[in-house]
Amino acid sequence: MSKHQKHIKLEMRENGNFAPNEIAIIGTKCAIVSKLVSQVSEKLPNYKLGYLDASHNKDNELKSFESFIFNHNGTVDINVKTEINKFNQRIQFSQFDFMFINGNHFKGAQQILILDNEKEASVLKRLEQLENIQFVIKLNNNSKYFDFLEQKYPLIKNLHCYNFNEINKISEHIESLIKEKIAPIQGLVLAGGKSTRMGKDKGTLNFYGKNQRDVAIELLEKNNLKTYLSVRSVQEITIDNKIVDTFNGLGPFGAICSAFQSNPNVAWLVLATDVPFVNDAVIQKLLKYRNPSKAATSIKGRGKQFPEPLITIWEPKSYLLLLNYLSQGFSCPRKVLVNSDVEIVEVDDDLIRNINTPEEFKAARKEINE
Repeated sequence: MSKHQKHIKLEMRENGNFAPNEIAIIGTKCAIVSKLVSQVSEKLPNYKLGYLDASHNKDNELKSFESFIFNHNGTVDINVKTEINKFNQRIQFSQFDFMFINGNHFKGAQQILILDNEKEASVLKRLEQLENIQFVIKLNNNSKYFDFLEQKYPLIKNLHCYNFNEINKISEHIESLIKEKIAPIQGLVLAGGKSTRMGKDKGTLNFYGKNQRDVAIELLEKNNLKTYLSVRSVQEITIDNKIVDTFNGLGPFGAICSAFQSNPNVAWLVLATDVPFVNDAVIQKLLKYRNPSKAATSIKGRGKQFPEPLITIWEPKSYLLLLNYLSQGFSCPRKVLVNSDVEIVEVDDDLIRNINTPEEFKAARKEINE
C-alpha cells in the first residue's frame, strides 16, 4: 500500500539555510567578520551581495509601528518587528548572488574558518557547524590550527589558506564560489498560444520549409541549449521534451512560470514562435551579454521603448518576482521586466518583428524567400 502524500511534491529551489548561495564566517570577533565582508564586497562590485548578522544593540527600541525610510540615493532604512525564519529569509534573500553570514550567530551551508588564537573556545563550541569549510584564513602570522580541528578534520590543512590581508586572493576565491552557482540555461519555445488573430497555430507556420516551432527549437539547440516546447494540455503535440502549462489561462506568463515550476534551478531562454527573423546572431548576442546577477537579460529593439519578454533569459531569481506580480493580479511578463533590475541587449527592430496576422505572414514569408 502506497504511503499517503498530503502535499503535492514540487521541484525545490536549491537553497542553503537562508539563501541560494551563502557562506558563514566563523572563528573570530564580529567586528573582524564585518570588516572582511566589507573589504571583499568592495572587490566584487558586479555582484549583488548581502550580509546576515545579529544586532549588537541591547537598547534597541521596540516601536509600535514598522518604518520604511527611502532615500533619494537608492538606499532604505527598514525597522520591522520580525523574527528570523529560514523560509521568509529565503524569499527575502533570493535576489542575492551571494550571502555572507556572521557565523557567531547563524549557521551557513558553507563556511570560512578564520584562525584566531583568542577564539579557540568559540571555534570548539561551533565545531559541529564546520560541515563544509571552503577555505581557511589566518588572522595573523601566529595563528595556529587547533588540535581539535585536526582531530575532527584530518585534511583541514589541505584546504586553501590565506592571510587576512590577502583580500584580493580571498575575493577571487569568493568569486569562484559565486560563479560555481550560476544556473545553466535551458531553452523554452512558446507554442501554447491560441493564435486568434492568425486563425491558426503560429507554431505551425512555414517560413523556412518546416514548422516554425521546429525552426525555433533547432535555433536554440544549435547553441547547445537543451530545449523544451511549451504547450497547453489540450494540444496534441508528440514531442519528448515538452512542458505542459500548469498555470492555466495566463498565456506566456503562465508558460514561463510553468517552466520554473518544472525546474526552478535553471535559467530559461524563452523564445516565441512568431518572431521568424530572430536568427543565430541574435541568440548568440543574448547569450554573450547574459548577466546572471540581474533578474533577466532581455532583447530590446533599438527603436522600441520596452524589452521583449519572449526573447529573454529569465534567471531563477525571477521566478519569485513573477509569482509576486501574479499575486497582485498582473500576468504581463513585460511589466515584470520593466519594473525589475534587468540587463538590456539592443538589436535592430527588424530582427524581432512579431507576425500576428495572415497578411503579415504572407509579407514575411515573401521577404524571407527573397
